[in-house]
Amino acid sequence: MRAVIQRVSKASVTINGKIHAAIANGLLVFMGIENADSDEDIEWLSGKIVNLRIFDDAAGVMNESVKDKNGGILLISQFTLHASTKKGNRPSYIKAGKPELAVPLYEKMIQQLTIELGKPIATGIFGADMKVELLNDGPVTIVIDSKNKE
Repeated sequence: MRAVIQRVSKASVTINGKIHAAIANGLLVFMGIENADSDEDIEWLSGKIVNLRIFDDAAGVMNESVKDKNGGILLISQFTLHASTKKGNRPSYIKAGKPELAVPLYEKMIQQLTIELGKPIATGIFGADMKVELLNDGPVTIVIDSKNKE
C-alpha cells in the first residue's frame, strides 16, 4: 500500500461536476493498493497517517499530528501510484490491486482512519473520474509505502 500525504489548508474532490467531499486544515491522502496488500498494511499505514507529526506546534516546530490538530483527512484512491515505468514510456499498472481486492481494502482503510482519527473522514469514490483541488500547506508532502517501511 502506497500513500502520498499532503498537508493542506483545504482540499476537495469533485465528481461529475459536483463537490463530493471537502476538508479544511488536514491531510489529503492519495492511496494506491497493490495485489499483495492486506489488513496488516491498513493497520500500519493508518497509524502512520493519523500520527505523523507534520503540523506546527505553538513554537512553530513540526511536532503535532492531524489528530492533535483536530484536522480532517480526505482519502482518494489512486491506482496510478503503483505505476511501473521501467520499460518504455507507457506506465504499466500490473501491480495495482484489482477492484475485487482493492475496493474492500479501501473501505477498510476508511473505517480504520475514522476510528483512529476519532471522527469521519472525507473520501472520493473508488474508480470514479475525480477532480481534486488542494492548497498545499508548506508545502509538506510525504510518501509512505507499507512494503518499504523507512
